Amino acid sequence: MSSHTHIERHFLASATVRDVVIGMADGLTVPFALAAGLSGAVASSGVIVTAGLAEIAAGSLAMGLGGYLAARTDQEHYDSEHRRESRETRELPDEERREVAEILCGFGLTGDALRQVVTAIASDRDRWVDFMMRFELGLERPDPRRAPISAATIAVAYLTGGLIPLLPYMLTQAIQPALVISVVITLAALALFGAVKGSLTGVPPLKAGLQTAAIGALAAAAAYGVAGLVSPS
Repeated sequence: MSSHTHIERHFLASATVRDVVIGMADGLTVPFALAAGLSGAVASSGVIVTAGLAEIAAGSLAMGLGGYLAARTDQEHYDSEHRRESRETRELPDEERREVAEILCGFGLTGDALRQVVTAIASDRDRWVDFMMRFELGLERPDPRRAPISAATIAVAYLTGGLIPLLPYMLTQAIQPALVISVVITLAALALFGAVKGSLTGVPPLKAGLQTAAIGALAAAAAYGVAGLVSPS
């Protein structure tokens, strides 16, 4: 008999990671692109800082509110489907038992074992409804605290990420050196962020880091190019 204990390590904070990814990715990319674009159109780093801070404030609030509404929508959808399934187990019990049996058949249960499991599940209405929610509809019960936590996580992540590309403009009045430093530190932050995200979600860190940095670089290059084309000579 093996003396080693098998320990399974699963990453369980997917919702929080999703919120951090949403907030941080946009927080790094959007102000970065804005600052880069303005660097090709204005002559004052103060204008870039002011515009960047305004964008970060508006963006963090908008993204946080979006996260809150998304989480509330998930909760409302789950509650609606839960009420429907509860009603159907009361009004259409035979049909719901048939659906339970179909689901269990997919797991290889047949004959007496199938009938016994169906009876056991249907003997407790709460368990029955939870089973249908999870295995028929693929819905997990949302955390009732999820909406405000999601909003705060996304907003803070956006704010944190957004300050990184603006820091050089806050520290120097020379726009071009500030742009170069902003590009370097923001792309490094994007690559690091992407690598960490990849390690948490099972994607090769190098691949995830390069992809994230490439997206940020493309957004900033596009903004800089457009600003150069439309700005007065």
